[in-house]
Amino acid sequence: MIALHILEIKDFMNKLLLEHTFDHFLLQEATVQSDVTVTIDGALTPDFYSGDELEANGLTGLSFVPFGRLRARCFDLIKGKRTPAGFKFIFLLSPDNLARTLTKTHSSFSPSDITAMYVNLKFSGGGLQVTNGISYRIFSVDKSLEQEWDSLVKRFLIKNGIAFEEKL
Repeated sequence: MIALHILEIKDFMNKLLLEHTFDHFLLQEATVQSDVTVTIDGALTPDFYSGDELEANGLTGLSFVPFGRLRARCFDLIKGKRTPAGFKFIFLLSPDNLARTLTKTHSSFSPSDITAMYVNLKFSGGGLQVTNGISYRIFSVDKSLEQEWDSLVKRFLIKNGIAFEEKL
């Protein structure tokens, strides 16, 4: 797991809330603290949709909703003249992206070994930090996937023009 300090918060927020940069991640949870605290549980409510709607919207087999479906709601919570006191977003890879990542990295782990691969965003005290991690279903002392995930998250930020520094 790494901790990255975001250097240009305004640019990052534009990429998060106004562009499609994070839309492919699933949103597990979003919490925004302003005059009140609002929490969005990103868990998909499959009974809300018909089977055809789930399929048409690309939601079949997902436990959480893609961030792109909730981005506008999150923007509405954060926009305004005053900066929020804080916020937290917990993103995870979709099952398809998790499987692709394991294949691309030539990992010895299978998708059934991994509960989730996370990217966490936390804004507090005027600073924005990105951390990441992996939740396993099995016990393993092998940290190679975690190191690869650290590298992939940094490459994602660089590819999207997000300036950061690694916190030690």
